[in-house]
Amino acid sequence: MSSRTTISRIAALGGLSTAVLLAATACGAGGPAATPGSAASTVNVLVEAGGHAELTGIAEQCKKDTGVDVNFVELPYDGMFNRLSSEFSSGNVSFDVAALDSVWLPSFKDAVQPIDELFTDDAKKDIFPALVKEANVDGHFIGMPAWTNSEIILYRKDLFEDAKNKADFKTKYGYDLAAPTTWKQYQDISEFFTKDGMYGTDVKGGVETEWLAHVLQAGSPMVLDANNNVVIDNAAHKEALDFYTSLAKSAPPGAAQVDWAAAQNLFNQGKTAMTRFWAHAYRQIPKDSPVAGKVGAAPMIGGTAGVAGVPGPWYLSVPKATKNSDAAKKFVKCAYDHNDLGIESSLGLAARISAFEKYQDKPGYESFKPLIETLKGQATATRPATAKWQQIVDTVLVPLLQKAVAGGDSTALLADAKKQIQDLLK
Repeated sequence: MSSRTTISRIAALGGLSTAVLLAATACGAGGPAATPGSAASTVNVLVEAGGHAELTGIAEQCKKDTGVDVNFVELPYDGMFNRLSSEFSSGNVSFDVAALDSVWLPSFKDAVQPIDELFTDDAKKDIFPALVKEANVDGHFIGMPAWTNSEIILYRKDLFEDAKNKADFKTKYGYDLAAPTTWKQYQDISEFFTKDGMYGTDVKGGVETEWLAHVLQAGSPMVLDANNNVVIDNAAHKEALDFYTSLAKSAPPGAAQVDWAAAQNLFNQGKTAMTRFWAHAYRQIPKDSPVAGKVGAAPMIGGTAGVAGVPGPWYLSVPKATKNSDAAKKFVKCAYDHNDLGIESSLGLAARISAFEKYQDKPGYESFKPLIETLKGQATATRPATAKWQQIVDTVLVPLLQKAVAGGDSTALLADAKKQIQDLLK
């Protein structure tokens, strides 16, 4: 979920606002600047377009609990990164808390404060392991997870439960038609439903996340190992790439150009029987969609290393340069304490295990159990901790995948990608 194609960009698909300033108080853009040594009761929170909704209820509750008002400044993804870079570089910040995409943590690690005191033993037990690991940079926790997501499997229950489909599938493949629990089953089901103008699945050449999930499932770190060595040409990456591209025969044509938006539209329009997609999309299927009320959810499938997804978390961090640290940390703690309130928002996500568990048995939240299982997966891991990650995604990984799904030689493509990444990291 490149970060640009994770939660933030999918949020836009659901009709959330973009580049709009929203405020929980009457303060103007940027809010009032605190003077050195002051204990301002208003914190300015910088968020990416779409992320504001996840924190609105939390801000209201924080006001009740602590008296701290929250002024949200909402910016588009690229604009937010640029603003963060500019203000952190200058040493003068107009915000007290920033919601950071996980891939930004390495870039801004020296500009934000440790918040180790918030990561109690109980807190760490209630945050998915991959997120606890990612939040700790150079021995200190520098961001509290605010919300996260992962791809799971969405499938057409009506097609899977159809008596004729069930009989025909068993006759052809020798086992019952059901939500797949192995990749062989996923291949078979994809093949079975590719007929009469429908396709069994999609293949997203425009994004790298699904391929990298397969890499984790095959037992390798993604692209870079723990020592920052480039391992993209190892056997696991090739195995994952070959498998992923093999599904193109059961996917709509033009896979090289299919991205999240295209894949979501294909599924919601009834053109694909299955899709691997971010869990929140389950609750965003339009009521007038031909598949509304006909969709089931299942966990991501595992490989030899176990179940693995690539989470798309965002973290709340406190800049070192803020003059309002105490109130800022109170808000971050409020966001943890009342994390479940994010589920009531339009995007409907949280970061705490208990928050998802609170809703998992409620009607309409059937995607949460598969999401929890995937995020707890043995091989689930966040993206490599390098400030160059987004550049690697945009200039190497996506072009590689587009060429691969179009029939390119995987061995040659991976070898070339290794050289490109090594050059970027110099």
